[in-house]
Amino acid sequence: MPGIVAASADQFGDKLALREGDLEISFTQLDQLRRRSAAAFIAAGLKRGDRIAIWAPNIHEWILAAIGAQSLGITLVPINTRWKGPEVAYALNLSKARLLFTVGEFLGQNYPALLADQDLPHLERSILLRQAAGKSDAEGEWRDFLAAGEGIEDADVDARVAEVTPDDVLDIGFTSGTTGAPKGVVTTHGQNIRVFETWSGTVGLRSDDNYLIINPFFHAFGYKAGWLSAILRGALILPVLSFDLDAVMAQIESDKVTMLPGAPTIYQSLLAHPDRDRYDLSSLRLAVTGAAPVPVELVNRMRNELAFETVVTAYGLTETCGTVSICRPDDPAEIISGTSGRAMEGVEVRIVDADGNDLSAGEPGEIWVRGYNVMQGYLDNPEATAETITPDHWLKTGDVGVMDAEGYLDITDRIKDMFIVGGFNCYPAEIENQLCSHEAIGQAAVIGMPDERMGEVACAFVVLRPGAELNEATLVDWCRDNMANYKVPRAVHITDSLPVNASGKVLKTELRARVSS
Repeated sequence: MPGIVAASADQFGDKLALREGDLEISFTQLDQLRRRSAAAFIAAGLKRGDRIAIWAPNIHEWILAAIGAQSLGITLVPINTRWKGPEVAYALNLSKARLLFTVGEFLGQNYPALLADQDLPHLERSILLRQAAGKSDAEGEWRDFLAAGEGIEDADVDARVAEVTPDDVLDIGFTSGTTGAPKGVVTTHGQNIRVFETWSGTVGLRSDDNYLIINPFFHAFGYKAGWLSAILRGALILPVLSFDLDAVMAQIESDKVTMLPGAPTIYQSLLAHPDRDRYDLSSLRLAVTGAAPVPVELVNRMRNELAFETVVTAYGLTETCGTVSICRPDDPAEIISGTSGRAMEGVEVRIVDADGNDLSAGEPGEIWVRGYNVMQGYLDNPEATAETITPDHWLKTGDVGVMDAEGYLDITDRIKDMFIVGGFNCYPAEIENQLCSHEAIGQAAVIGMPDERMGEVACAFVVLRPGAELNEATLVDWCRDNMANYKVPRAVHITDSLPVNASGKVLKTELRARVSS
C-alpha cells in the first residue's frame, strides 16, 4: 500500500485525488498526508502486525487513517457502519484491535455511546475522526492524533515503511454473518493490489474519471474497488457520506461524475426516480455492478435510459479480496448482460456437485475458486478455514452458479437461499429476473415460505415502477403464463421499497420475518 500511494504521487502529482465538499487533496498531498498519518501511528506506539479498526462512514479521514497504518504493516479492520455495540465489540475483541477510529454521530446514532457498556479488553484508545460525520472538525481528536506524530523523523517513517512486504496482512474484513457469527477474513497487501490492478484495468477505470463512491468504505466494493482502485488509476475520489438519491443525482451533475458502481438497487432507484429527467446525468460513462444477482432487464435499461457507455458485471466475495470473475471490455452485450464474466487471469473456477465432483457446462452447482485472490484464512478459526478451503486450496464459496463452455459464470443464487418446491430446486434470483422483465416492476425479491403440501413455495416482494399499476392477482396470472408452475409465487406483496443493508443487498432475513409473522 505505501508503494502504491507513493507511485501515484509520482505519476499524477498535482492532479486532484480527492474532493469532499470544499476540501481538495492532490495525489502529492495524499502521499504527504499518508506519511503524516504513519508518523502518528509510530508516535502512538503501534508496530508492524498490530491492528486498528475504523468504524466510520465515507469520509477522507477514513482513507488517511487506513493508508497511514497500512504503510507501517499495521492491519486494518473495517467495521460495518450499520452494526450496533455488541457486533462492533465482537469484531474488536476477535481482532484484538489496539485503536479504534470512529465518529461521534452518524445517521442519528452516537457511536461512542453504543460501545459505552461493552467489555473491550484489547482496545487501548478510541479516536474520533469527527464529532459528527457530516461536519469537518477544525479541532478534534484526529488532529491531535496527527499532531503527536510531528516529532517523528522522516528517516524513522522510511525505515518502518521499508519493512513492509507484499505478504504482510493488509486487512481483516468481516463476513456478513448470515450463517452464525461474522468471521474475520485475512488478506495481504500483495494479493489485494494484484486483484485491483486487474479489476480497475479490466473495467476501464481511467485517470480522467470522476469516481462517485457510494459503496461504503468498510466493504470491498467501496474500499478496494473504490478508493484503492482510484488511487491505482489516478481517478478522482468523490466520497458519498450516505445515500440520498436526489443528492447523488445533483452531485452527478455538478461534479460531472463518470464512474458510478454499485449494487443493482442503486441503479434501480435511479431508474425509478420520478424527477430523474430534471438532472443532467449525461456525464455517466462507466457502471460496474454486482453484490447481488443482476436482472438482464436492468442492464438493458441502464444502457438505454441512463445512457451508460459501458456496463460491466463482476462477481466476488470477501474471501476472494472482493473479486473472482469479471466481464471484459470487448465482450458482446449479451455476455455482459447475462453473466458475471469469466475468471480473472491467474484465477481458476469450478462448478461442483454436493460431493465436490465437477459438473458439465450449463449444470448448476457450487462455485469453487482457487488462485492468488483467495484469503489466507479466517482469523483464529482453523476449523471454519478447513471447512471452506480444501487441502488443495479450493475455496468453497457457498454460491450456486452455472458456467458455460467459454468459462463465463452466471451466478444463480446462494446455496442457503435455494428452496425446494415439490422436489424441484428453485433459485430466487432466476424468478426475480423473470419478474423484473414485467413492464410494471422495478425491483423484486423472492424467498421460500413453508407450504404443507409442497414443502416450500415462492413468495415475492415487488416494487412497482413510478406510475405503474398492478395488483397481486394479475401478477400471479402473468407468472403462470411466463414461468414454470413450480416457480410461480403463491404469495405476492407489492411494497414501496425493499429492505437493504449498507452494501445494497436485499435483507431477505427481514422478508422472511415478515412472512413468518
